Amino acid sequence: MKSHLRILLLILAFGFPVLSQAQKIDHDQLISDIKYLSSDELEGRKPMSEGNIKAQAFIKERFEKLGLSSQYDDFTQTFSFTNKREGAIYEKAANIVGFIPGSESSKIIVVMGHYDHIGRKGDDIFNGADDNASGTVAMLALAEYFSKNRPKHSMMFVALDAEEMGMQGAKALVADFPFPMEQVKLNINMDMVSRNDNNELYAVGTHHYPFLKPILEKASSGRSPKLMFGHDQPGSGRDDWTNASDHAQFHQKKVPFIYFGVEDHNDYHTPRDTFENIQPEFFKGAVELILACLITLDSDLLN
Repeated sequence: MKSHLRILLLILAFGFPVLSQAQKIDHDQLISDIKYLSSDELEGRKPMSEGNIKAQAFIKERFEKLGLSSQYDDFTQTFSFTNKREGAIYEKAANIVGFIPGSESSKIIVVMGHYDHIGRKGDDIFNGADDNASGTVAMLALAEYFSKNRPKHSMMFVALDAEEMGMQGAKALVADFPFPMEQVKLNINMDMVSRNDNNELYAVGTHHYPFLKPILEKASSGRSPKLMFGHDQPGSGRDDWTNASDHAQFHQKKVPFIYFGVEDHNDYHTPRDTFENIQPEFFKGAVELILACLITLDSDLLN
């Protein structure tokens, strides 16, 4: 009888912690968040639209709930720009910025995804579920994890505005960065991470920063989706994603980057990029995979 009791106690002592740590991301929250950010209520989140402002409030409320600090009042970095295509001036676009100080290093890992999308065209709403409610929601999930598990490096979590209008939010962030740019150890950008028929997620940037590849290979071993490398070869035209999204602004400042994303699908930049067309299991796995990579990078880049 005592041996059975001892076995039970061992299971309770060692089994439950393993189970509790197996899932590091709140999957229900992840799906709920992307459903809201890509809903018709937000009307495609075009900069300075009512839906865009609702998205800002949603992200700020989450940062506040998680106890994040910020170098900007109300988590908000406002900026203005001219959209030459429209001939319009956007005076109050906004990046939403949260911060967690590191336990062992003042160097910073900037984790980001753009929350804006195209908005409306006539009667059509471009909801932008994959592009890029998915990356924004992934950023929120990572912020939640590290708010409960303090990172070794300081981490800045950023929801960027106006990517679809020429990476204006990223340009503003880099131009008005609250620390010396030399303090940034790494930039992580997530843009389209919720669906792929081949079960593949790309980590772009290791051609330029090859020291990152073995760290990512170690972190992603045995995980699903499969982590792929490439789309960063100079001279490969549209197949080169080095300057395809907001990470380009950090790369231009010689900050190492990894861009997590999928290859374009038929619903890209169409009204069909909706919540109903994401692949929930892929999305959950992709965010878990990115988290595993970020945990390993946070540890391995200390030296």
